[in-house]
Order: sequence, then C-alpha cells, then structure tokens
Amino acid sequence: MSKSSAPTVRHKPVGDVSAATPAGFVIHGESITVASTDRIQLVDVTDRIMELVHRVGIQEGLVSIWSMHTTCAVLINESQQALRADMTRFLEELVAQDAAWLHNDPAHSDCSRRNADSHLRAMLLGQSL
Repeated sequence: MSKSSAPTVRHKPVGDVSAATPAGFVIHGESITVASTDRIQLVDVTDRIMELVHRVGIQEGLVSIWSMHTTCAVLINESQQALRADMTRFLEELVAQDAAWLHNDPAHSDCSRRNADSHLRAMLLGQSL
C-alpha cells in the first residue's frame, strides 16, 4: 500500500447547476458551498436546501445530499444548541485528534495535514443522505 495521499484534483470541475429530463422525470443538480472555521463544526443547511427546493419548484420527489470532501459528513438531527455541543463533545471523545493515527505519521503517510481524526469521523457519520 502506498503512503501517498495526494488530494484528488478535478481537471474539469462539475458545474454549479445541471439539469436533465429523462423519461419525464426532472433531475436538477446544484452545488452549495459550506465554509467552516473549526475542526469539528456542525453547520445547519436545512434553510439552504429548502430554499433550493422552493426556487426550483419541486412539489414532490427526492432530495439527495452528499459531501464531495473526505473529511466532511452529512447527517440529520435536531439543531438545538445543547445537542450540537453534545455531538461535538461526543465526536471529540470518540475519535481523539491526538491519538497515534498512522495517517498523521510521516513514516506511514505523506499527508502533512494531521487530519486522520477528521477522516475517521466522516467515515462514521457518512457523506450522503
């Protein structure tokens, strides 16, 4: 197994908005950007998703959401301040940032970001809904 962890770079980025109409179904795709400032940060995107649904005119159907980043997760839960603090604490305790992760060790990985904990948390929570 290689110790390389070079990030994937898209040569031709996915467009911000795309649409198709196969067999009478309307498929609309759109990208949103979520910025974070903390190592573990819960960002409620409910209002942004609902605004998109209303703007596009969806009255019935499915919404699929996924992260395109390996250290970002997507989840459904209540957005209550005490619960968000509990979730953050739980994730910090479950996957310790300062544990001896091989991904953070130059002898095993060329990644200098020391973010194994972020990858492991995202793996536990999942990248799509």
